[in-house]
Amino acid sequence: MTMLTPRTPAELAPPGRSRRERRAAGLESRTRLVGERLAGLSAAPGVRALQSVDASPGGLTRAEAALRLERHGPNAVAQERAPRWYVQLAKAFRNPFIAVLVLLAAVMYWQDPADPGVVILSVMVGISGLLRFWQEFRSGRAADALAQLVTTTCAVQRRAGSGSLPTTLEVPMDQVVPGDVVKLAAGDLIPADLRLLTAKDLMISQAALTGESLPVAKADTRVQDLGQQVTTDPAEADNLALMGTSVTSGTATGVVVATGSGTWFGSMAGALVGERPQTSFDAGVRKVSFLLIRFMLVMVPVVFMINGLTKGDWDEAFLFGIAVAVGLTPEMLPMVVSANLARGAVAMARRKVVVKRLDAIQNLGAMDVLCTDKTGTLTEDRIALDRYLDVHGNEDGEVLEYGYLNAHFQTGLRNLMDRAVIDRVGEAEEVVVDTRFSMVDEIPFDFARRRMSVVLARNPLVDGSGDAGPVEQAEQAEQAEHSEHVEHVEHVEHVMITKGAVEEVLALCTHMTDRGERVELTEQLRWHVTRIAEDNNRRGLRVLAVATRTITDPRDTYGVADEDRLTLVGFLAFLDPPKADAARALEALADKGITVKVVTGDNELVAARVCADVGIDVGTVVLGPSTDALDDAELRALAARTTVFAKVNPVQKARIVRALRADGHTVGFLGDGINDAAALRDADVGISVDTAVDIARESADIILLEKDLTVLEQGVLQGRTTFGNTIKYIRMTASSNFGNVFSVLVASAFIPFQPMLAIMLLVQNLVYDIAQLATPWDRMDEEYLRKPRNWDAKGIGRFMVTVGPISSIFDIAMFLIMWHVFAADSAADQSLFQSGWFVEGLLSQTLIVHMIRTRKIPFLQSRASWPVMVTTVLAVLTGLWLPFSPLASSLGFVALPAGYFPWLIGVLLAYCTLTQLVKTWYIRRFGTWL
Repeated sequence: MTMLTPRTPAELAPPGRSRRERRAAGLESRTRLVGERLAGLSAAPGVRALQSVDASPGGLTRAEAALRLERHGPNAVAQERAPRWYVQLAKAFRNPFIAVLVLLAAVMYWQDPADPGVVILSVMVGISGLLRFWQEFRSGRAADALAQLVTTTCAVQRRAGSGSLPTTLEVPMDQVVPGDVVKLAAGDLIPADLRLLTAKDLMISQAALTGESLPVAKADTRVQDLGQQVTTDPAEADNLALMGTSVTSGTATGVVVATGSGTWFGSMAGALVGERPQTSFDAGVRKVSFLLIRFMLVMVPVVFMINGLTKGDWDEAFLFGIAVAVGLTPEMLPMVVSANLARGAVAMARRKVVVKRLDAIQNLGAMDVLCTDKTGTLTEDRIALDRYLDVHGNEDGEVLEYGYLNAHFQTGLRNLMDRAVIDRVGEAEEVVVDTRFSMVDEIPFDFARRRMSVVLARNPLVDGSGDAGPVEQAEQAEQAEHSEHVEHVEHVEHVMITKGAVEEVLALCTHMTDRGERVELTEQLRWHVTRIAEDNNRRGLRVLAVATRTITDPRDTYGVADEDRLTLVGFLAFLDPPKADAARALEALADKGITVKVVTGDNELVAARVCADVGIDVGTVVLGPSTDALDDAELRALAARTTVFAKVNPVQKARIVRALRADGHTVGFLGDGINDAAALRDADVGISVDTAVDIARESADIILLEKDLTVLEQGVLQGRTTFGNTIKYIRMTASSNFGNVFSVLVASAFIPFQPMLAIMLLVQNLVYDIAQLATPWDRMDEEYLRKPRNWDAKGIGRFMVTVGPISSIFDIAMFLIMWHVFAADSAADQSLFQSGWFVEGLLSQTLIVHMIRTRKIPFLQSRASWPVMVTTVLAVLTGLWLPFSPLASSLGFVALPAGYFPWLIGVLLAYCTLTQLVKTWYIRRFGTWL
C-alpha cells in the first residue's frame, strides 16, 4: 500500500466555493494529516512511538499527567448540543414571511393603532413561531433522553514519581493525556488513539468507526515490535487502536499518541459543529418565499398608484394597498407549514420515529437517494453460520457436528463464530452430541497459529453399536485403517478436533474425508479444496476449516506439536445474514422512486454478497480509497452510476453524500456509527437509531426506534403527505390571492369607488385562511405519494399566473352583474356592490380548495378529509351570513337581494367547470398538478 497523499484545503475546495465548503475542505485536509501521522507511527518501531510523545513503558508520573492535561485539555471531541431554549425560540420566528407580516402589522399600527388587522397578523405570527418552537424543543428533549450510559473510565499506568514503580489506576476518559500507557482487556472502550506496545490475542470491534461487521485481529507484538508496512488507512493498521472502537477479546497495552480533537475520530468530529448545510427544504422555502414576495412588491405599488390616480384619495389608496399586500401574502404559510410538520412528527412518533428537526420530515418525503450502511439495516447485525460444507462444497451434517464439538468444549472466550455454530445446532434441532464426549485437553487459539483444537474422549456409555452418529462412524473408519482387530476402540482413543483459518489448518492436513472415506490429500485434491474455500470467500463468506485426528496413544495433555497429520473434514462459512424483510423493503422504496446506495466500511466481497442477496443490482463495487484522487466533478459522475461503495472511511462517506447532493439529489443517510456522523450531518436528512453511538444520534435529524427500512418507508410516505398538504396551501393561496389582486386592478381602473373596503379584504382573507387550517389533516391521492416531491418555485409561479386569472374572469362577471343587473353603479350603492363581490369572492376561494387539492375530479373521484369538508362548509356559511349579520353595518355590508343567489350559483358552477378544464389541460401540458 502507499501512504496517504495529503491534499491542501485549496486543492479540496478551489476559490469561489462557499464558506462551508471551504471549512469542510479544511477539516478533510486535517483528517488526512492526522491519518498520515498515525500511519507513520504504525510503520515505526514501538520505541519511536514512545519517543514521539516523550513517554516510557512505565507510563507518566502523576505530575507529568497533570501538566499535559493542562496543556492539551480534556480528552473530548467536538459535539453539537441543542441550543438554549431562548435561542430555539428566536430561530422559530426566523422566516421571510414572518418578517413581511411583522412589517405589515407595524405599518397598520402606525396608520391606526386600533386596526383589528394588527391583532390578526400578530396572532398568526405568534401561533406559527410558538408551534414550531414547541415541537422542536420537545423532540430535542426526547432525543436527549435516548442517551446511553457508557463506561467513563479506563486503566492507565502511572507513577507517583520518577523513581517509583508504575501502578494501574482507573482514570476518567476525559483525563487521559498523550504519553499515558493504557491497559486494555475485553469489553474496554478505546479512550484515545493508541500505538500498541504489547498485545495478546487482541480482537477489536471497529464497527462503529469503519462499519466492519466482524472484529479485527491486532498484531501480536510480544516478540518484536519493528512497525508494520505503511497503510493508507489508520483503521487497517494492526498495531493501532483508535478512539471510538472497543476490545472484544484479548489483552494489550498501548501508549496514547493523540487525544480529543487530535485523534483520527476527533479530526472528523470538527465537521459536526457549527452551521448545518442548507437542505432542500431550506432552499425550497427560500425560493418560494421570495417568489411570492416579488409578486407582492410588484402588485402592491401598481394597485396603490391606480387607486390614488383614479380616486384621488391617497390615504385611502395607501390603506387599500396595505390590505392588498396582506391579501397577497400567504400569511398563514408559516403556521400551516409548522402545523403540517408538527402533525407529521406526531404521526411518525406513533410509528416509533423521533423527529428532532421538523424540516427533516419534508426532506424525508423529497428524498430520492438513500445512502445506508449494510450492517443492521440490510442485515441482522449478528454473525450466523450460513453453511457447513464437505470437501466438495456440499452441505454435510458431520462438519457441523465436529464444529459444534470444537466450539462447545473450548474453555476460552468464545468468539462470535463459536456462538454462531452453537446457535445453529440449536436452531436446526440437531442431536446434541456433546453427551457422547468428555473434555481431555485443549490447545487454545492464538494469532500466530490462527486455530484452536480440543481433544475429546468418547464416554463409556456409548458402545459403538449401530446407533453411532456420523462422528463416531468416521472415527471408527479412520481407526480401522490402523488396526482391524482393536476391540472397544472408543475406550482407548482420543479425537482431536481443530478449527481455524483455512490456510493454516490445510497446511497440517495429510488426508481428507471424501464421502465417508479417508483418502490421501494429494496436490490435486489440495488445489480442489482450496478452490472450494476461495469460492465461498468470493461470495462474501468468512470461511474456517475443520479437521480431525484420531489419537491411538491417549494421554492427559497435548500441545501444538500434536496438531499434525490431520484429516480435513470440511468448511464452516459465516456471514451477517440479510434481514428477512430487507428485499421487500428495498423493493417498496424503489417503487416510491428512491434509489438505495450502500456505503459501507466493510470489505467489497461481503458488501457485494449481502447486496445481491437482498436484490440490489451491485454492478461494479467502488472502494473508498479510489475516490480520494477524484475531483468533485469526477466523484459526482462516479456516485451517480455506482450502487455499492465499500472500504469507505468517514471522510469519504461525507464526500459521497455531498457529491450526490451537488448532482441535484435529495439525499438521506442512514447510519449509527461514529464513522457515519459527518455524512449524517451533510445529508439533506440524517437518519439514525436509538442504539446508535451518541455522536451519531446528535448529528441525525430523525431517530428510528427500530433499525428497519419498513419503518423508514412509512416515514417517507408521511413526509410526502406533509409536503403535499403544504404545497396545496401554497398553490391554493397564491393562485386565489393573485386572482383577487388582478380583479382589484381591473375594478380599480374602471369603477369610481373601492370595489371592496380594506376591512372586507382582511375579513375575507381571515375566513379563507381559517378554512385552510385543516389542510394538514387532509389526505393525499395515492398517485401523488408514489414518487419524491420537491419544492418548485418556477412551477408555483407558473401555476399562479395560469390558474389565478380564472377567478378574475368570474369576478369580472360578478362586477358586471352587480353593475347592470342590480344597478350597483354609483358611490351611493357601493356597499351592495362590495357585499356581492365579497360573497362571490369568498365562496369561489373556498371552492378552489377542493378543485386544487387533487388532480382528479373533486367530490366524485377524490374527496377531502372530514376536517377539510367541515372547515370549508363553515367558511361558506360564514360568507353567506355576514351581509345579514349584526356585524354587517360595522364591516360595511348590506343585505343581498334574493335574486342575487341564482346568479351566484351560476357563476360558481361555471367557475368550477372552467377550472376543471384548465386543470386537465395543465396536467397534459406540464405533466404535474401539485
